[in-house]
Amino acid sequence: MNTELPENEKNEEQTAAEQASAAETTPEPEETVTESVEVVEAVEIVVDATVETSTQAPVAGESPVEQEAAATPQLTLGESVSDTASEDSEEKPYVEPKIRGRIDKFGTAMGTGRRKTSVARVRIKEGSGKFVVNGRPLEDYFRLERDQKMIKAPLNAVEELGKVDVWVRVNGGGITGQTGAVVLGIARALQAKNPANHSLLSEGGYLTRDGRMVERKKYGLAKARKSFQFSKR
Repeated sequence: MNTELPENEKNEEQTAAEQASAAETTPEPEETVTESVEVVEAVEIVVDATVETSTQAPVAGESPVEQEAAATPQLTLGESVSDTASEDSEEKPYVEPKIRGRIDKFGTAMGTGRRKTSVARVRIKEGSGKFVVNGRPLEDYFRLERDQKMIKAPLNAVEELGKVDVWVRVNGGGITGQTGAVVLGIARALQAKNPANHSLLSEGGYLTRDGRMVERKKYGLAKARKSFQFSKR
């Protein structure tokens, strides 16, 4: 008997066998799909977490402008955070004020003031408010009300007007120069009497020496800078 199969049946069996072997060798796509889905879910969770941390709840009672200013960092030109921190940490040492007046053995405060070519020597002691300038009352020696107010200003600053007696000896210069000298002398005597008054006197400018003076005359000129008339012919 002839047991050989026809060619058509052989081809069908071969194709079926090839398809079965190919199905066994090809990997299943279900695992890759599940892994990609898990990666996408993890990325979405990370994005949600970053969004939650970046957005902060607004504080009640603050305007949108204030919230933006608080959110944005405030930087200054030429300065850094380390520089400002170091400046805050370092404290300036306290410098004691220089006392230019003195107190004698009788408890009288003494001070010397100068202005232009005038020199005033002042003595202050506890009393009833007398004010004597070169042996005369203040109002008789300094007639202008402006000069009287300037002289009494240091006493008003430390609230000593009418509580102390002031004796002044002044010479040289004119009325304006003598007024400035007396003011400086009174301020220095008050500073020596009570050093705690230094801040009040310093803020008012009573302890500052005014060094302005008249410029000297030059040789060949009429005054310090004024010249004689020049004639070319």
